[in-house]
Amino acid sequence: MDVVVFGAGSLGSLVGGLLAREHAVTLVGREDHVRDVQEDGLRITGEIDDVVRPQASTSVPEAADLAIVTVKAYDTPAAVAALSACDCDAVLSLQNGMGNEERLASLSATVLAGTATYGAIQHEPGSVRCTGLGEVVLGPPDGGRNGQADRVGDAFRAAGIETTVATDMPRRLWEKLAVNAGINATTALSRVRNGALADGPLAAVARRAARETAQVGRDRDVDLPDEEAIAAMDAVVDATADNESSMYRDVQAGGRTEIDAINGYVAESDVDTPVNDTLAALLRGWERERELRD
Repeated sequence: MDVVVFGAGSLGSLVGGLLAREHAVTLVGREDHVRDVQEDGLRITGEIDDVVRPQASTSVPEAADLAIVTVKAYDTPAAVAALSACDCDAVLSLQNGMGNEERLASLSATVLAGTATYGAIQHEPGSVRCTGLGEVVLGPPDGGRNGQADRVGDAFRAAGIETTVATDMPRRLWEKLAVNAGINATTALSRVRNGALADGPLAAVARRAARETAQVGRDRDVDLPDEEAIAAMDAVVDATADNESSMYRDVQAGGRTEIDAINGYVAESDVDTPVNDTLAALLRGWERERELRD
């Protein structure tokens, strides 16, 4: 399968690198990362130790069987603009937050939704560290099955990636949103690692944010009980206790966060969501003071 990964940062480089063990992969990313991959290959360290040699470029190729989008949610419009020049059969979003698949739907390709629980950190160009083995789950964003999802799932498995082709992606996306709504903003504002949410006052805030997310999901006909959303979040906190959330790392770097697609998305509902409202307002205020948003 010919695969292009648009947004070859940490997760994109890891997934693309693993796929390159079996498929023709092009990583589209920043110039320094692209240059090092072109010259020396992509070095994967941590839980996986390997050197792979995907193609790398700062622009998308003319055609691909599959485009994987791993950019930040606020960069999805840029992904749509770039991929509009690529003749793709399918586009898979492995992004945080909600609304990405709807934006990608303007492309003339089958859009798939996905989640990935592999941990990845990129400290320097030309390499990526796998901080935890996980699973990719993918399927049609509205649920059910289609042939493209099955084909992509087979391709991922052939490359040794633990993969599930799911028929219940709406529920899985809302569960992931509940996890991110609880963990990301809470750790970013408190400047703590994920494990600090295991108990105490921060755990209470995070669980309330996850509970509100489940309530909004049910208001949109997604069957996600409060206790299951909270249990999913607690499990991620336990499994990634020593990790810093992506939003915390964004704040440390002084960069824009994905707050609009996570807590902000939850807050834009008819359901009362005071915790998500507050978390979103605090991060948006922080970004505005740094002129990262209007």
